[in-house]
Amino acid sequence: MTFAETDPEFAKYHADFVDETLQHASLSSHDRAVVQLGAMIAAGAQTAFRQLLGTALDGSLTPVEAKEIGYQAVAYVGSGRASDFLTITNDVLTARGVELPLPGQSTTTPDDRLERGRAVQSAVVGAGRVDAMYDNAADDTVHFQRFLSGNCFGDTVGRDGLDLPTRELLTFAVLVALGGADAQVTGHVAGNLHVGNTRQQLLDVLTVLVPVIGYPRTLNGLAAVNEGATAD
Repeated sequence: MTFAETDPEFAKYHADFVDETLQHASLSSHDRAVVQLGAMIAAGAQTAFRQLLGTALDGSLTPVEAKEIGYQAVAYVGSGRASDFLTITNDVLTARGVELPLPGQSTTTPDDRLERGRAVQSAVVGAGRVDAMYDNAADDTVHFQRFLSGNCFGDTVGRDGLDLPTRELLTFAVLVALGGADAQVTGHVAGNLHVGNTRQQLLDVLTVLVPVIGYPRTLNGLAAVNEGATAD
């Protein structure tokens, strides 16, 4: 049974609220699906993810983009959580007759992943900040910086399949939905501005996330936007 049958009042006012949020956001249906799917992974919302994924694939989301959302989420929520959503994605794609594996989207090799990743990282946060992170790292912790450059930005963010501005909006959505990552949310507000996204786009992301992740995490994200991407 559906919520419309078992919980008709809730189903009605929640659907009405979703429609209300869309009146205050200018994201395309494609970009809205990208950030909401990422947020659902962070929130552990498997049923909602499966439903939205099907709807998004009926629209303009491609199978490659669907897989890239899951891959990108791994860097921020870990494979322990994201693997369940990769499995759901595989199930949905297979049921639609999509042959797996999809064409590879990697832009690195084992030999150049660190160099390439550091370049992508610099494009997001600025080369000076990346240099400072390495310079300020103790000898016994510098491997975390290499992980961040090579794995997060080289293996993951630098992939094809989604462009860098879209990936930064996705990262922002995932971190806001995850909760407990305030410093990283703040950092990726700046990262979004650095790759050409705007305050309005960040507000649009938060607007379409309210029904998905609730008010506390949304408002924490709003505070980060108001601090790092001030209104004109």
